Amino acid sequence: MKTATLLALAAAGLIALGTPHADAAERTARRGAVETADGGVAGKAVGYSGPHGDAGVRGHGVMTDGKGDATAVSGAAGRTANGGTYGRAGKTTVGADGSISHRSGAAATGPNGSGKTAGSFTRNPDGSYGGQRSTSANGANGGAYAGNTTYANGSGTHTSSATAANGETYSGQTTWSKGQGATHTGTCKDASGTVIPCR
Repeated sequence: MKTATLLALAAAGLIALGTPHADAAERTARRGAVETADGGVAGKAVGYSGPHGDAGVRGHGVMTDGKGDATAVSGAAGRTANGGTYGRAGKTTVGADGSISHRSGAAATGPNGSGKTAGSFTRNPDGSYGGQRSTSANGANGGAYAGNTTYANGSGTHTSSATAANGETYSGQTTWSKGQGATHTGTCKDASGTVIPCR
């Protein structure tokens, strides 16, 4: 029952995405809710199409089990008038025992380049926690970036690298720990691989 309801909501949005109107903007929304003996599910999906070829759909839903546990999901996807596309999705689960779990991601492409990011977070019933996130981007003129962050219980590490359109590069790392501060190292090189001062 819960799965069927969420699929119906998503389908309503996808129908709106698949039928753009070139001469007028249009917006369609669908809502739904189902109550069950052990909880329920509620959600909404919205689709739109614009006058210049842009169109998209987004939706969200919440599910509960009547025992203190809940899960929320959301997502969106679409295209822009200049030919770009985008999408995102996320899921968060909260437990009656105090635990939390979250995962999310997003990606986009367009005339100026593309990028994506994804990450997660977890908190355990005892209060300990940890997470990570990675991000990357590529420019239409050759530039690029990549970064990754991991952390747990007050300590973490972030690494990153970047390449400029002229071939110069940067790579670095930052670490931190609760009560001990942070340290950072970084190196820059020119297009031939020679180390140069970072600006």
